[in-house]
Amino acid sequence: MFVSDAMLDALLRGSILTVIAMLWVIVLVRINGLRSFSKMTNFDFVMTVAIGSSLAGASQSSTWPAFVQILMAMAALFIVQYTAARLRRASDSIDTLIQNKPVLLMHNGIILYDALKSTRVAKDDLIAKLREANALDFSQVRAVVLETTGDISVLHGDKCAEELLEGTRKLQGS
Repeated sequence: MFVSDAMLDALLRGSILTVIAMLWVIVLVRINGLRSFSKMTNFDFVMTVAIGSSLAGASQSSTWPAFVQILMAMAALFIVQYTAARLRRASDSIDTLIQNKPVLLMHNGIILYDALKSTRVAKDDLIAKLREANALDFSQVRAVVLETTGDISVLHGDKCAEELLEGTRKLQGS
């Protein structure tokens, strides 16, 4: 306890531990770099969720050892993310093991229904993404890609460089 009054102690503890944990996250991000919360891969997304959950746990710690354990777990998450990123860059096979490939959901104005089915993306969700991207006609859509992060990218216009589709999976029958 910081003070003897239980309510005041809860307020102070929550505030002080949250500030300390936030400062710790800032230090870790400064050490690890801008990529820390980038959402470039599914691994990065899991990292972001795990740090958020850890931050919530840190702000609710009831003992100093539990608080320090959470801070060390945060540091370990950043180390794992850093290590995974280095290994992915160093080895294509590790990259393939860790990372999913993006999936082509639509190509040259044609919806790829097998891809929608296998990725469990509803046609209505695809159409909503097309509207968000200001696609006015299917014939203008060069490609729709379900990215490794779960985001959907819509490429539309007169033409699309094939390099932008490198590495995407086009499912059989699509």
